Amino acid sequence: MFGFITAIILFNLLAFTTNKRLNKNELLHIWMFTIAFQAVTETYIDFKYHGYWYFTKEINWWVLPAFTVLIPPVNIMFINWYPFKQLFYKQILYILFWVIAITLYELISLLPEPWDFYHNWWRIWYSLLVNPILLIAVLFYYKWVCKINS
Repeated sequence: MFGFITAIILFNLLAFTTNKRLNKNELLHIWMFTIAFQAVTETYIDFKYHGYWYFTKEINWWVLPAFTVLIPPVNIMFINWYPFKQLFYKQILYILFWVIAITLYELISLLPEPWDFYHNWWRIWYSLLVNPILLIAVLFYYKWVCKINS
């Protein structure tokens, strides 16, 4: 639990103190999109198929912070620092960097106390395959929101 709370505080501090790109509307959009997207994903992988879980296999209130305040600031940092005006290969390298960083965080969170995150049949290489898709989805959503607002 200590590692989980520490990560929440650290990710939120980093996201909000380093944000230079996203306005309040965009922050809210990314935050809510992340919650909705993660809720759909977790409903199947965690709750229905028990691929992984936080704290216990059962649905519990302790999972809500993971959905609502752990992952959204990570997506905010990803978008905030994304090299939109750089060459395509640099954008690919940036996504690759984030996939590796997120996967390393997941590996650390699998350590015994104080993390409370567990894998059942889910394997870390699944995350390596899925995380780029999730990050690109957030990126496309952000671009769509910007286009709508302009």
